Amino acid sequence: MARLREIFANNLKENRKKCGFSQEKLAEMAEVSTHYIAMIELARNFPTSEIIERLAAVLDIEIYELFVVSHSPKEELEKLRRTLVTEIRQMVEEAVETAFAKRDKKPKG
Repeated sequence: MARLREIFANNLKENRKKCGFSQEKLAEMAEVSTHYIAMIELARNFPTSEIIERLAAVLDIEIYELFVVSHSPKEELEKLRRTLVTEIRQMVEEAVETAFAKRDKKPKG
């Protein structure tokens, strides 16, 4: 089983990327150094509870999400499938709305 430090490091990095933040941006927003974020993500350092709270707040996640062990590959694939289905539905809805909007703008006659 993965060590707590490694779990935290992976979850921090994953959530940082989901937010579209660089290590530098996350560090700036959490008021720590970029080097410190890098060392956390490499599982070489482990933050204090105060910094964990700041990181979770900046990433807009619950603190526990930084400690959750990844799901099995099957669960991850199902999660990915649900995400893709949702995104595809949204894209189709937007495309249909755009098509109707363009159709409604055309002069009749």
